Amino acid sequence: MEQNLAQGTGRRKTSVARVYLRQGTGKISINGRDLGEYFPNQVQAYICEQPLAVTDNVGKFDVVVNVIGGGPSGQAGAIRHGLARALVKHDETNLPSLRANGFMTRDPRMVERKKYGQPGARKKFQFSKR
Repeated sequence: MEQNLAQGTGRRKTSVARVYLRQGTGKISINGRDLGEYFPNQVQAYICEQPLAVTDNVGKFDVVVNVIGGGPSGQAGAIRHGLARALVKHDETNLPSLRANGFMTRDPRMVERKKYGQPGARKKFQFSKR
């Protein structure tokens, strides 16, 4: 089994991603599948690779990711967060550039809960004056 250089946990909405950095040639594997296969949408694939591009580490590491929960957008954000944390754990000099781009901050936005007696989180039943 290959040696993990660093590990990072990323979260976004209801998604949680465990990201492992290994010595390699830049292959990104998500839940046992290739990045392009897991995220056919180019925007989400790009979001996952952003921390590597910002720190000039494209092609230096193999990235292995286990991600659960949420949808594609939340999972891509969780992977970006976890990868940024793993890169900082591996090399502290990556921190300023990753923080400047906002990759170290966990996005706190969550779905608001539905309130009782109402049809949705914000939606109210129609008001009738008479």
